[in-house]
Amino acid sequence: MLLRSFSSLSWIILSFSPRVFAKVIATEDASQLVIENDRLYTRVDKASGAMDALSLDGQNLLGTPSGSTGVLYLDCYCTPNGFWTPGSTQPTYELYSGVDSSGTSYGGIKMSDTYTATGQTLEQYWFLRDGETGLHAFSRLAYYNESAPFLRNLQEFRTLFRPNSNIWTHLLTNEIQYAPLPGDGAKANEVVVQDATWYMGNTPDDPYVQQEADYFTKYTFQDTWRNHDTHGMYADGSQISDNSTFGAWLVMNTKETYFGGPLHSDLIVDGIVYNYMVSNHHGDQTPNITNGFDRTFGPQYFYFNHFPAGADLAVLREDAAQYADPQWNAEFYDSIAEHVPNYVTSKERGTFELQVDLPENAENPIAVLAQNGVDFQDNAFDTNAYQYWAEIDADGHATIPRVKADTYRLTIYAAGVFGQYVQDDIEVAASGSTTTTTTQATWAEERAGQEIFRIGTPDKSSGEYRHGYAREAAHPLHPEEYRVYWAVYDFVDEFPAGVRFRVGEDDPARDLNYVHWSVFGGYANALRSEEYYGDGNVNNWTVLFDLESAQLENAQLATFTVQLAGAKTAAGNTDVFNASEPHANLAYTVSVNGKDLEPWIIPWYHSSSCAVRSAVICYNVAKKFVFDLSILKEGENEIVLSLPFNATDYESAVLPPSVYVQYDALRLELS
Repeated sequence: MLLRSFSSLSWIILSFSPRVFAKVIATEDASQLVIENDRLYTRVDKASGAMDALSLDGQNLLGTPSGSTGVLYLDCYCTPNGFWTPGSTQPTYELYSGVDSSGTSYGGIKMSDTYTATGQTLEQYWFLRDGETGLHAFSRLAYYNESAPFLRNLQEFRTLFRPNSNIWTHLLTNEIQYAPLPGDGAKANEVVVQDATWYMGNTPDDPYVQQEADYFTKYTFQDTWRNHDTHGMYADGSQISDNSTFGAWLVMNTKETYFGGPLHSDLIVDGIVYNYMVSNHHGDQTPNITNGFDRTFGPQYFYFNHFPAGADLAVLREDAAQYADPQWNAEFYDSIAEHVPNYVTSKERGTFELQVDLPENAENPIAVLAQNGVDFQDNAFDTNAYQYWAEIDADGHATIPRVKADTYRLTIYAAGVFGQYVQDDIEVAASGSTTTTTTQATWAEERAGQEIFRIGTPDKSSGEYRHGYAREAAHPLHPEEYRVYWAVYDFVDEFPAGVRFRVGEDDPARDLNYVHWSVFGGYANALRSEEYYGDGNVNNWTVLFDLESAQLENAQLATFTVQLAGAKTAAGNTDVFNASEPHANLAYTVSVNGKDLEPWIIPWYHSSSCAVRSAVICYNVAKKFVFDLSILKEGENEIVLSLPFNATDYESAVLPPSVYVQYDALRLELS
């Protein structure tokens, strides 16, 4: 895979993708609704609300429907009982047929259903244009109930392409993370080791085990939204009569209606191609469903492609990724806006431009527009707010097109820079393409005096530490180590005396783990069944550093900054307070030369489920510990970073109970 004998352009020229324009056919009878063009056929079953037939160039891509497999559908975790799949309660349907502003024919299907007990309505919209082989998708949740104004949180909201077919052979997250699907034999002999995580090593000849890892988990294939464009599944042709290749992709052509900003991460593919519009798998905030909640998510694009035999997975992915552009098909979306509640048309949007003077050490800077007045990670608080971001170029310039007219907070951050730039009350006017909102900014790195040391790179990630972004060596696909089941990296064996890191001598990539545990082993650890908490050599990490007398002269205060890429309190990923859990609010302590500073209480609503779900970027938090210089001394000094000893929680799922943190970066300054 990913070894190209032809250029991508050559393969795309050879692909089965001629743009032959003819009228899209939209038909309906008592049992089904169909939209099709000359290449793509789709059918929605009125009994279930799911799309139960989808074929490209005559090839069935879903397989045979069976329960919740062999279908493309919408569901939610949004009722008092948890999950609900709309379409069989009291559904209604609409069929659309028309011509857009370019003269291109299109068809559409709307499925709407209401949960009887509480009254929330879910709607799914699918649109097909002629000359295209994909479905433009919108999903809506509306709740109007004055008698019960608070329903619950919207914990999950997603669409799923869930085939029941053996044609699909590979999964792909992004350009570097992809693997064969585990075969039937591997799945028949798998052993559960954690929530949605299985040991596959009982079938060593399976292609997944040979190429990727001995463990399979849906979390291995998660990704962070910042640079994500498309993900999906690939059929290498081995199970297709003419050996031609197919792809099924979710293209994120817009991200404005998601939550959590560019740091949000989620499941995307595991044998199912997901569009997770809302979830808290890694601990991000989710919106509350209250009276008046009415949000339409999208558009996103479920794209299907077909290439000749031998076409590489990377070529099909690149073909899909070309559509990951918010300006693509904007005129079409304006044309169908009459059918899609809450869609913001071009005339209700503007362009945002930024010119910023960046700190000298800024790398990979990014500008984020999100809910005014709050951290962009918390933008689920306002269910009418949208989010946008753009990379900032070397000249400090960024442009964000098609921004919904509104008032935003601008946040700028970059690798190598502590802190971030924040400016509220950025007004973007509804000017279409005629006027641009331009903001000038000057950003200086946060400083609290003379920098004595920094550990790690402030980049909102714990990937630079041991078992983070480093590539696994034992398998030829070399996945990033953090993506593999966390228990294979035995903290007790690798750090038998605990962590003692000497500044200026030790290497963070070798001598600091990507997770700081309170307890290691026990529940959900298939390789170390007994809990190990030692004598404090797990929950306490020591940092040693030297100071010279000249560094101490004329200084009065010290500031020790701790930036975390994620923190798991006893609240897990639920963001629900439980008074019976003593570590729901997690006390994190810093001791300097034997003197404890006032603990940092990491609140339950900032808790993440990060490393154990194969992530190194989760809900970021930070704290500055300011203390009197008299605690420090000339010569060797010691800082101990402490979690509570043997601190655990109750886990209803098979997940490790230990609390933990993941470091982004540390810094000591004197002033």
